[in-house]
Amino acid sequence: MSDTDDYLILRELPEPITQEELDAAAEASGETLSELREEGVDIRWVDSEVMTDDDGGIVGTFCHYQAESEDAVREHADRAGLPATKVTRRGDPLSGE
Repeated sequence: MSDTDDYLILRELPEPITQEELDAAAEASGETLSELREEGVDIRWVDSEVMTDDDGGIVGTFCHYQAESEDAVREHADRAGLPATKVTRRGDPLSGE
């Protein structure tokens, strides 16, 4: 990666989804990342945390990406058909000390 920033993306879902639907969304995300990089967009997925409701339904994710801009993060979400409820630049992590 060249000149990138870290972004945290909150993806809230209107209705809970299944693990299979989450897996399909992750596959679409990966394909879209590859397409964007082939087009010269500097973006990379780092990791994601899954949010669930009391019944175990998946209600959203927090995703961490490294990207050249917030626009690149939003373009990825749009193309992959993923929500991007809130996109923020990541600050320094808190330490437990």
